[in-house]
Amino acid sequence: MSKTVFVAISGGVDSAAAAIILKERGYNVRGVTLRLKPHNLADKDIEDAKAVADTLNIPLDILDMREEFKKITDYFCTEYLEGRTPNPCVMCNPNVKLGKLLEYTLEQGGNLLATGHYANIVKDDKGIYYIKRNPSSKDQSYFLCGLNQHILSHVIFPIADLSKPEIRQLACENNIPVADKKDSQEVCFIPDNDYISFIEREFSPKATPGDFLSSSGEKLGTHSGIYKYTIGQRKGLGAFGKPMYVLSIDAKSNAVIIGDNNELFKEEIYIKDINFLAGKAPNNELQCEVKIRCAARPAKAMLTLSGDMGKIVFQEPQRAAAPGQTAAIYIDDILIGGGTICNP
Repeated sequence: MSKTVFVAISGGVDSAAAAIILKERGYNVRGVTLRLKPHNLADKDIEDAKAVADTLNIPLDILDMREEFKKITDYFCTEYLEGRTPNPCVMCNPNVKLGKLLEYTLEQGGNLLATGHYANIVKDDKGIYYIKRNPSSKDQSYFLCGLNQHILSHVIFPIADLSKPEIRQLACENNIPVADKKDSQEVCFIPDNDYISFIEREFSPKATPGDFLSSSGEKLGTHSGIYKYTIGQRKGLGAFGKPMYVLSIDAKSNAVIIGDNNELFKEEIYIKDINFLAGKAPNNELQCEVKIRCAARPAKAMLTLSGDMGKIVFQEPQRAAAPGQTAAIYIDDILIGGGTICNP
């Protein structure tokens, strides 16, 4: 009897290709999609998911996850309001888009959950699952550093070794209606990338003006609310006679510290809320590579653990490490975990 795989059908071409591949491999394929948007908003992605499932002649379950997803969007807004830069995808994957979906899959008698992620799951000689970085620019391993062994042992990524042109060709050959649908480039719940407007709609924060300060404490001007700024930002600061960048944000004093680009580079950072995919750290000192944001190149570093905190010392200074963002930890091409960048 063939295994039953639930495929997370997002309404995009990647998840559609994953379903096609699994059908070709002989699995019993079922689709599942998430309802995440509020009642008053049309959900084109769900309509697209239905069209994909109908074309492939597979059943599609619609799982209402609005309540759980609201926790992710609330976290996103709250972090900005407290002067940090959140990473909602890293938070969402283990808690909603993979965690809750896997829970549902197993409850329904499924054996595996499949998604359209660009990453590879590998298992070492001790039976421990890890994630191998995809060599393409589409690599999504960074966003998966919060996963655990339970999830990794039940999840598969069927398209991991395919290029985007190959995926689109596969979709075209199977008459998938979203074969030419554009990839999403922004946070899924902010398609216009205007996160400030989103925060203002969701939380109606009071935009309290405060001081722009130099790194030496000199007042340089007035900002319009700390949630409108993030580390490394240059645009929207005003005129200071030369390019200025956000160096840090002090929520307690409602101050935004700005300065020259060279002040953004740091040799060391600290992380908290550390997760290791294996369930525990390999050891307390670890030569590794670290990505401080999705688009950053992995940088060679030494990670030293002390209690529930970690100190990362880079071989070469890294630019604009933002508290609240994720630092993903690799050994060679293998993702072993990650943590949240924080102030020491």
